[in-house]
Amino acid sequence: MKIVSVVGARPNFMKVAPFCRALKAYPEVQHILVHTGQHYDVRMSEQFFKELDIPNPDINLEIGSGTHAEQVGRTMIAFEKVLKAENPDWVVVLGDVNATCACSITAKKEHIKCAHIEAGLRSRDMDMPEEINRLVTDRLSDLLLTPDRLSSANLKAEGVPDEKIKFVGNIMIDTLEREREKAAGLDINEIISENLIDEEIAAKSAKAAKISLKDRGYVAMTMHRPSNVDQRETLVPAMRFFLDEVSKEYPIVWAIHPRAQKMLKEFGLWDEVVANENMILVKPLGYHAMLRLNMGARLFMTDSGGLQEECCVLGTPCLTMRWNTERPITLMENGGASILVGNAVEKIREAYKSQIDATRRPSRPELWDGHTAERIAECIVKGI
Repeated sequence: MKIVSVVGARPNFMKVAPFCRALKAYPEVQHILVHTGQHYDVRMSEQFFKELDIPNPDINLEIGSGTHAEQVGRTMIAFEKVLKAENPDWVVVLGDVNATCACSITAKKEHIKCAHIEAGLRSRDMDMPEEINRLVTDRLSDLLLTPDRLSSANLKAEGVPDEKIKFVGNIMIDTLEREREKAAGLDINEIISENLIDEEIAAKSAKAAKISLKDRGYVAMTMHRPSNVDQRETLVPAMRFFLDEVSKEYPIVWAIHPRAQKMLKEFGLWDEVVANENMILVKPLGYHAMLRLNMGARLFMTDSGGLQEECCVLGTPCLTMRWNTERPITLMENGGASILVGNAVEKIREAYKSQIDATRRPSRPELWDGHTAERIAECIVKGI
């Protein structure tokens, strides 16, 4: 049996690592790992492969950045050549990035079976490119591997036959469980000092010398979605809350995305953010560093999907700065640690005040047990 797995961007890396390991139990399987190269930071991509012990890609399509249409189109053209050369039995796609959609379409046009890891997630927000990727991929896939029963129910409601759906658990948690001990051994202050946004700021600012954080003594943040950072009327009020209220109570460690950095400069906020000694800007972090940041945070404010899941298992109170989530299993009303707050300052403030002193409540949904990749490999290889 020959399996081609596809990764495209950072969210895929944590998912493919355990799957690669699980396939080693099947010597009859020839596994070909294809990296489309859909990532804004090549250095970060390489770091994740090294950190998570992911095999070097057998094929790198080097698609690079671009518009959604450019990425999908270039990926389909390049991936078609791979499939014609390799003629695999299965194409395995992960998550909801552009590569996921592009490669599922290409696989089906070449009459090759497609399996989707993390199937069935739905935000029901068609303004999210990821939602379009999920819908297309799930409609085309022959095997839909779901992380929770809510996702399985979504697929059934859409008319997917039961025999195509396999509830296997959350493969992201396989990586968390394998790597959490290593992450716990890292020093949070060393992580910060080594990743301040750039050497010039570190040299000119007194921040570097004053940073001395303790667990539960800081708020962590990521924010990158266009809905949060692209409009002045949304970003400026949010930043006023972070600067004028949150940072006066706790330091904020912000792993800042290039998109957010660009918009802060465009809206005239950058200099004030940099000057605030309690607003600590760090580069996008590697897996272990980000996991350690989450482990020690008093509260996490994020618009990332994967971090919602990690906060759930770690018990970190989480404000999800979105009006919807494709991961409702992580919400407090479903036993998780996350509250949807959107981007309205009043709602963010209310949830912040209610959660800043909350007790950590780790939650482990069904089959989030660290063995999802093994179940996935068995489903594909043995047809179970």
